[in-house]
Amino acid sequence: MKGGREMAGVGREWIRWLSGLCLALMLGGCASVFSAQVTRYQQWPENAQGATYWIEADETQRNNLQFQTYADTVRAALGPTGLVEAHSEAQARFTVHMEYGSPLEREWRQEFVDPYMYPGFYGPYAGFRHPRWAWGMGPAIQTVAVDVYRLTLSVRIDDRTQQGREVYRATAVASSRQDQLGAAMPYLARALFDRFPGRNGQIVEVRYPVE
Repeated sequence: MKGGREMAGVGREWIRWLSGLCLALMLGGCASVFSAQVTRYQQWPENAQGATYWIEADETQRNNLQFQTYADTVRAALGPTGLVEAHSEAQARFTVHMEYGSPLEREWRQEFVDPYMYPGFYGPYAGFRHPRWAWGMGPAIQTVAVDVYRLTLSVRIDDRTQQGREVYRATAVASSRQDQLGAAMPYLARALFDRFPGRNGQIVEVRYPVE
């Protein structure tokens, strides 16, 4: 009996260490990769290569330093598309509109709980199991409610040569436990124009290493 208890004790410590290592690796991976979901709609004209654009601020965005900073990230993301920023609004073919925000929402997620023993709901042999141990041990997962920020950036592009007709609309959304919209903005802007213009009605998941 003593040997069995010692073996079980060793097993518990081993699984506790292994589970902690796995969780640390998972968290480390999350911290080093930015992930966002992009939804886009487009009827992009074929003769738009090298055309000019102008980022237009609405009433609430004028003389707004936050908007000006975020507009710079959109300019950088538009560069690889081949569009060129106009010297004035009157010279631009395309008008670019921006919206952004980080609303706080509640969602349900699966998270690890203390990896020790799991009688009751999880059953005596849930998780990792060894034939020489009398009790199942290992990481368990439970569904919990968490508060998350929806880091969001949307753009709409209108074509002035088509009487202001909308030709591109895209939204990029990422989730974060902290309100880090400013830090996420360069990645959200990049995601909006990833493989531009893409397919109409397309929903894609994009992932970038965090620099």
